[in-house]
Amino acid sequence: MPIEASMPHNIPPVLAGPLLRKILPSRLTFWLACRSPANVRIELLLPDGFVQSYDLIRGEPGLTCLLGGSHLHYLLIDLALDEELPVETLIGYRISLLMEDDLEKGWQDHTVWAPDICYPGKTTPFLRVPHKVSSVMHGSCRKPHSSCPDGMVAADRIVASALQTDRAGACTTAILPELMVLSGDQVYVDDVAGPMLQAIMHVVQTLKLPDEPFEGSEEGLPRSGTALYEMGGCLYHRDDLLPKIDQNASVFDVLFGGTSKPIFTSAHARNHLITLGEMLAMYLLVWSPAAWEFIPELSAPDALNEKDRAMYAKESGILNGFVENLPKIRRLMAHVPTAMMFDDHDVTDDWNLSLAWEDAAYGHPLSRRVIGNALIAYGINQGWGNRPEKIRADLQDIFQSALSAPGSRSHEDAIDKILDYEGWDFEWPTDPPLIALDTRTRRWRSERNSHYPSGLLDWEAATDLQAKLRGKDAVLLVSAAPIFGVKLIESVQKFFTIIGKPLMVDAEYWMAHPGTASAILNIFQHRNTPRHFVIISGDVHYSFVYDVELRNGRTARNGETGENPEIWQVCSSGIKNKWPDKLISMLDLGNRWAFSPRSPLNWLTKRRGMRIVPRKPVGTPHGHRLLNASGIGLVELDDDGAPTRIQQITADGRSFPFERREHEARLD
Repeated sequence: MPIEASMPHNIPPVLAGPLLRKILPSRLTFWLACRSPANVRIELLLPDGFVQSYDLIRGEPGLTCLLGGSHLHYLLIDLALDEELPVETLIGYRISLLMEDDLEKGWQDHTVWAPDICYPGKTTPFLRVPHKVSSVMHGSCRKPHSSCPDGMVAADRIVASALQTDRAGACTTAILPELMVLSGDQVYVDDVAGPMLQAIMHVVQTLKLPDEPFEGSEEGLPRSGTALYEMGGCLYHRDDLLPKIDQNASVFDVLFGGTSKPIFTSAHARNHLITLGEMLAMYLLVWSPAAWEFIPELSAPDALNEKDRAMYAKESGILNGFVENLPKIRRLMAHVPTAMMFDDHDVTDDWNLSLAWEDAAYGHPLSRRVIGNALIAYGINQGWGNRPEKIRADLQDIFQSALSAPGSRSHEDAIDKILDYEGWDFEWPTDPPLIALDTRTRRWRSERNSHYPSGLLDWEAATDLQAKLRGKDAVLLVSAAPIFGVKLIESVQKFFTIIGKPLMVDAEYWMAHPGTASAILNIFQHRNTPRHFVIISGDVHYSFVYDVELRNGRTARNGETGENPEIWQVCSSGIKNKWPDKLISMLDLGNRWAFSPRSPLNWLTKRRGMRIVPRKPVGTPHGHRLLNASGIGLVELDDDGAPTRIQQITADGRSFPFERREHEARLD
């Protein structure tokens, strides 16, 4: 039976946000999701007592309003300031809304719609415009129904601890991170818990998001999103609705006959999201407690079998704990400028892994629709805040045409344009600058075999990257997947690629494609690229740190050997996800044995011209190099942009510093 929609007066004024995104001394960017359209007043409370106040009218420069449904409106604030703000200074801010459906109440600030958003001792949220980045938090892979605790709670705890003040009102610690970088899998569109899917369906109907028809779809698929909900949403059986095409052929398939494989290859795709409305609802439910306020107590449908009922009960218990922490996550994201870049689960598992996958996925109308929906939802909720001016100019009309009429010709046209878009990568002018790579849509397809993994960056994108790096002394480089990964795991991935089964092991790593590998290594060796590279990555569901040095010096302009760059590969994953402990311990041990300094296997790799020193996470069992614990990464930098301390702060409050130990160096 369909879920009864709540009355509009039960819907909170603000459903999610404010999220603090890209900020500069002369420009501030905020994201909010609201119940109705609203005008916005922003007051900036400077330390000297002066207040800068701005009233923003919908449709005028500075305030973009996107209509997502009858009771879902996105307020995208990109405010150009009259006077530059001081950098590295705590500045209070107050966002007040004049809600179109509640005009008689006048302006309403956070004390009305988010009274718990401030840290202790503060009466308003605050921001700090970063200039010299001395501390950055980072992580990826936040799966709501993972049994791991939520690492975003650790990030909130870091900020709260840094705000302890002395009698003069000064911060007692310098570790108040200037930035937070989320390097992928902020949502799991392809892996949704049963209770979460029920909550998503309730949000879609309560907010009256437009229905999405599936015209021309194959037999067995409901005619629309509403019809899907009326039949119970196909809880734990959505993988039966998703298209299957023979797109993973291998030498074994040739010998023993081809089989039909799912395009959506996640092992947990039983509740894969399909409609645009579902994707939009997911973001509200993972970033804010507000939407959960009008969701009734959920229970397992009677039609579930015993196995699925047990799964539902387990997921319910985990989700209850996840929801309890959402006020802290909302508070955190209102205070720390946050950069976000997609990885596969933000759209679907193995997204664009190979040319064969792309041919199958984009050649089928339903899978193309699902991927397009996820990318539109990403653009509205994540991508816009990374580079608001460009994405507003390029995609605002495309977003709105899809939101207004899901399933229509205009929606399909929007998907066509969004799939061809190449503006997701971005750069923030901090010191050192933050440069995020698009390693999903700008791929280098294999010319040897369409089933081989594509390179994570194509030639044009690599050339663009080299141009951005030219003349810089240091850089924070965001790559969803580690550029320098764990060799044993990459070797396993290479083996499965050779036998034609790359999808079985997510064979996506930088050295898998010769062109991409050569391009990125040449960038590191180029004389005009930075002296210090701090590579921020996630994706792999464990954390590690490598110090990477080139064996051969860079070529200077006079032809002599120049100074090598210093490279730090810093991986923090996942925020709320991890590997089985025994399996990761086995792989950790195997990697140290197989690729010891005396192993001849080192000379069979593309990185044999480098010296790599793995750091030991202090506090783990003897010899371990991989940390298997959910949490948030914290990197502290000196004035030159080189790390002074790298650690993983786990969700349960422990700290694991990664110490460099020179005698453990190995040739890679």
